[in-house]
Amino acid sequence: MSKKTFIQKIVEKPAKALEKTVETAEKIEKEVSSSKSLTKPKKYWHTLGPGLTTGASDDDPSGIATYSQTGAQYGFKLLWLAAFTFPLMSVIQEMCARIGLVTGRGLASNIRKTFSKKILFFSSILLFAANAFNIGVDLGAMANATQLIFPKFSFPILVVVFTLLTLCLQIFMPYKKYAKYLKWLSMVLFAYVASALLAHLNWGNVLSKAFIPTISFSKDQILLICAILGTTISPYLFFWQTSQEIEDEIAQGETTIAQRRVTTKEQIHSMRTDVWSGMFFSNIVMFFIIAACGATLFSHGITNITTAAQAAEALRPFAGDFSYFLFTIGIIGTGLLAIPVLAGSSSYAIAESFKWREGLGKKLKNAYAFYGIIIISMFVGLLINFIGLNPMKALIYSAVANGVVAPMVLLPIILISSNKKIMGAWVNKKATTVIGWIVFVLMTVAGIAAIISLF
Repeated sequence: MSKKTFIQKIVEKPAKALEKTVETAEKIEKEVSSSKSLTKPKKYWHTLGPGLTTGASDDDPSGIATYSQTGAQYGFKLLWLAAFTFPLMSVIQEMCARIGLVTGRGLASNIRKTFSKKILFFSSILLFAANAFNIGVDLGAMANATQLIFPKFSFPILVVVFTLLTLCLQIFMPYKKYAKYLKWLSMVLFAYVASALLAHLNWGNVLSKAFIPTISFSKDQILLICAILGTTISPYLFFWQTSQEIEDEIAQGETTIAQRRVTTKEQIHSMRTDVWSGMFFSNIVMFFIIAACGATLFSHGITNITTAAQAAEALRPFAGDFSYFLFTIGIIGTGLLAIPVLAGSSSYAIAESFKWREGLGKKLKNAYAFYGIIIISMFVGLLINFIGLNPMKALIYSAVANGVVAPMVLLPIILISSNKKIMGAWVNKKATTVIGWIVFVLMTVAGIAAIISLF
């Protein structure tokens, strides 16, 4: 059997299994939506969509590594960041979603129409670079996590398999099924909640640190806080959120911009429920990862974690085999969720910038350039695992790129969502705009700190 055939068979089996799982989930969701008397939990689940998958993708393997390092190095001292960042990221993501619903266009399309194209092109290129580094780190983390369960599996083959698997899902799976796959896959994040609960946390101590900010103002801690801000309020989430609102409307038959620009109160209400739920879910997981590593690693003097897989392995002696297994499965699952979002957001940004045909709802033959960017992003990420680049260095480069991109993208997001001529009745409220500017300042500071960390 040739190496090509061997890899193809490895990819096909999990892809088919995933498709069957999605079909089962689709049948369940159809039964839920067709029921005449939906219970509140079922109605709530049916409301969730782009916001949930965007929030869940924020907890990718590189984010898990950052949160694990936070708990290992400082215990519970920085737990308050989970509560602190929740309203900030929720407000920004709601702005992005609202821009998509009201204008009927993606974020990059709106920026192109309203602001300088040079800024948009520069931001899109940096976003591509940052996402490619992140994809590389995430692919490596997934391969390492798989090796923790199956030590005899080859790292190079695993990285290639995960690359091809995620590419096949993005390119060949119909959008409706793909969206459901992402939605159901987000449930894997509960593995981190379970993993933390199995670590026997001292809840009195945990809750006492959860809401009261404590900062030592040391260089290491400031940089780590900036890294958390960068991995929590990331530019790729802005583009993905807006574009997925559009994709959902297209999937429902609203194929023209004029159709999509008709926005109702019910749509805005559902979107807010979805977005705030997704961001809450994301930050709850962040909270439990920091808490689990703080309770186990920090208390046993293990203060230096460089990868998510290393965090899982370090947890095992203190939290037990089952907690270790859940943490490991979480790394693989979140990678399968986050990598398509990273590659997709780059493609949406670049395709909209150059007015190319775009959208996961389109077939490959109808959007070659759009899918081409996804393929290039994936293969750049794949190559990062074979050129000897240290995972932490890749994360630092990614953080620096994100630090530069975030303020450049946040500025037009705030200005567009505050513009009554563009947003009409759904323009920002004053409090929303104020929070937006606070996030802009914080992310500017985080970007400067990330750049300083290189020197």
